[in-house]
Amino acid sequence: MTDTNELPHVVSAEREIAADADRIFELIADPAQQPRWDGNDNLNEAAAGQRVRGTGDVFVMALTNGAVRHNRVVEFEEGRRIAWLPSEPDQEPPGHLWRWELEPVGDGVTRVTHTYDWSRLTDPKRLVRAKATTAEKLLASIENLAALAEGAEDSR
Repeated sequence: MTDTNELPHVVSAEREIAADADRIFELIADPAQQPRWDGNDNLNEAAAGQRVRGTGDVFVMALTNGAVRHNRVVEFEEGRRIAWLPSEPDQEPPGHLWRWELEPVGDGVTRVTHTYDWSRLTDPKRLVRAKATTAEKLLASIENLAALAEGAEDSR
């Protein structure tokens, strides 16, 4: 339960993207693509060949600060939903979750919702960063993703 004086522990943003859900999902489910659209300025690189295929998969991401995260996929529906819990290598996840949901809403148009849920975060060292993850930062990732999926990345 969240104290009403605190920031919300679940933050999300959404927008429609003029691209098919499958095209957008490919950019999310392939960790090597994620640094291209990251609006949090947090992701540096991921090795190719880690395309997520289901719950239980773990992909490895290097962060811009030099740290490495193992991301355990806890929700997965091909082309529609993916969520993961990041953790330090070989450690239990501290309880924050990243989720992407895609909903086709018309011919070649997809509603994309990006959520950051830190309601179960147990590591106090991560609280400052968690509190700084705003809906605007999530929307920045969606905007970057839209530019890639719509094929307009060179025009921005």
